[in-house]
Amino acid sequence: MTQRLHLVFGGELVDPSKNVFKDVDDLHIVGIFPNYQAAYDAWKSEAQRTVDNAHMRYYIAHLHRLRDEENAAATTEELG
Repeated sequence: MTQRLHLVFGGELVDPSKNVFKDVDDLHIVGIFPNYQAAYDAWKSEAQRTVDNAHMRYYIAHLHRLRDEENAAATTEELG
């Protein structure tokens, strides 16, 4: 069975209209989740918790898309 991992993270943005974090050392890593629904639930909880801060944003990253298990030379391996 293929595992589809998702990372939920967020932080304060420099400008609410752009996706640039104010301080990447201060990112909030919510966690890694085994499926999209669990990640979405965690994302929604954090987004609602910080709704009063217009500069705060949370995202879901699809970790399973970063590595192509069937391709021996996936783009992520070329970086190392």
